[in-house]
Amino acid sequence: MAEMREYLQKARTLIEALPYIREFSGKTVVIKYGGAAMVGEERMSSFAESIVLLQYVGIRPVVVHGGGPQIDRMLEKLSIPFQRKEGLRVTSPDAMEVVEMVLGGTVNKQIVALINQYGGKAVGLTGKDGELIRARKYFAPSPKGGDTALLDLGLVGDVVEVRPGVLRAMERSGFVPVIAPIGMGAEGEAYNINGDTVAAEVAGALSAEKLILLTDVPGVIGARGELISTMTAAETAAAIRDGTISGGMLRKVACGLTALGRGVRKVHILDGRVSHSVLLEIFTDAGIGTEITGDAQTDASFSSLLQETRLRPMQPLRHGDYDALKQALRALAIERGYRDAELVDAIINVFPDEGLADIRLLFATGRR
Repeated sequence: MAEMREYLQKARTLIEALPYIREFSGKTVVIKYGGAAMVGEERMSSFAESIVLLQYVGIRPVVVHGGGPQIDRMLEKLSIPFQRKEGLRVTSPDAMEVVEMVLGGTVNKQIVALINQYGGKAVGLTGKDGELIRARKYFAPSPKGGDTALLDLGLVGDVVEVRPGVLRAMERSGFVPVIAPIGMGAEGEAYNINGDTVAAEVAGALSAEKLILLTDVPGVIGARGELISTMTAAETAAAIRDGTISGGMLRKVACGLTALGRGVRKVHILDGRVSHSVLLEIFTDAGIGTEITGDAQTDASFSSLLQETRLRPMQPLRHGDYDALKQALRALAIERGYRDAELVDAIINVFPDEGLADIRLLFATGRR
């Protein structure tokens, strides 16, 4: 009897998944894979199995991965020193060679091999392949805020453009792209780029149905300590403004807003420590983690605003010019018909003390 109940539960699970399989078949889902989800064989195998299942039911997964701890271990093993400026790591030319070796080599090929081992068809690449990710040097705002000059972090980069042609070709051929977040500069130089940033930009370039960010926490936590299961872009901006969203979650949420502004339908922030968390989010009624959706009345105008700001060249500005830039962006938002003025203000002011370098996070311009 107990065995029969178990079989019936499995059948109910499959029936529950059916409408979601029908809805998302043929759609692209971009997944940022990193953090705790990459720790240990069991979690890595669970992730690979999930990707293979997505592929078999007709969904088109695209994986962008991290690998910071693996880079740290290799730098230490090779006795390559690394410098920090105000707590932020500087990527030297020697360190960049290790980044390419570890991210584009060891880590990337390990993920590809696991997906293929479980019956999938995966191919690894970096932003250099097919000129997938065009990048430029990134100058970081000082964590101390104020009028401190922007920090030169060496070969740390920012996304200028994603050229999705190679990804489209791979999708048409039935392959899962597995992308290491390394971009290529105008002179062919390599840049180390934040994986969440790359995932958001890739999702936007592919007009993905979903962007899934795997983290080391259950999702976005509310002011009373509860997990927030669903948020709109406006609610997310309000949570940023009142300090509910802060710390490491702030960057992930900002990347999520970038993706929504580029036309991605939904963003999901999930606990990568949970086995098959991607499947639980996509194929069950309750889901897990936090889902962020665009606001119906502002989606079109927000996308238009992002496109407009992307076309306007922004040169590096001093901190003293920040207020003027905010006013210009606010006026542009109103001009483009972006109705929720409070949300505009919230997005513009997400990083008021961190300077101009994070304007890219807020408006996805790919420029400074």
